[in-house]
Amino acid sequence: MNTPFFQRLQQETESSRNELVGIPLIQEALRGEVTRAQYLAFLGQAYHHVKHTVPLLMACGSCLGSENELLRKAIVEYVEEEYGHEQWILDDIKAAGGNPYQVKNATPSIATETMVAYAYNQIDRKNPVGFFGMVHVLEGTSTALATMAAEKIQANLGLPPNAFTYLTSHGSLDLDHVKFFEELVNQLTREEDRQSIIRTAHVMYKLYGDVFRGLPQSNSHELFGEVA
Repeated sequence: MNTPFFQRLQQETESSRNELVGIPLIQEALRGEVTRAQYLAFLGQAYHHVKHTVPLLMACGSCLGSENELLRKAIVEYVEEEYGHEQWILDDIKAAGGNPYQVKNATPSIATETMVAYAYNQIDRKNPVGFFGMVHVLEGTSTALATMAAEKIQANLGLPPNAFTYLTSHGSLDLDHVKFFEELVNQLTREEDRQSIIRTAHVMYKLYGDVFRGLPQSNSHELFGEVA
């Protein structure tokens, strides 16, 4: 009996996933040991990749061939779910005492820009189906980590619940998204599409990890989104 593709994807990217989860700052977040400045820095970078989610989905849909109409239909649902989430992040930054206007007008880190640029390149110049490898990484990571980290960070920092809308909502929302994603990719029949998703997932685990590796490792008032 053939292994369902989602299970294969999980198995073949396990090492890359473990490298991401093992990043010291992520482990600290899971223990609630990050500072407010670090949390604001994370939200600042999140804003600058989340604001590309809907444009990336739309670009992917426009590049898919008729043989992938199933994926195009799924993208319509994804767009409806994801629209406006970058505003949630700006609201969280404000609730956490940061400066959303500074974040909105700032230049993202090279790591964040690289991750977004790779996604556009995958869609425009390679196989657009591969973009679902990024979907897998971001949704799978948030489901596994977001809610747990948010609860502990909030308890440690004493910030209000409305400073964690992005993390807590994605932790619960993406449980359904992951199931939807699993059923979707299990219907893919072309091996080149499957390989493209696996390859993109490997790359995205590395690039998303670089975003975390580039965040400040100690408290500072000169951080992305911090109020001076």
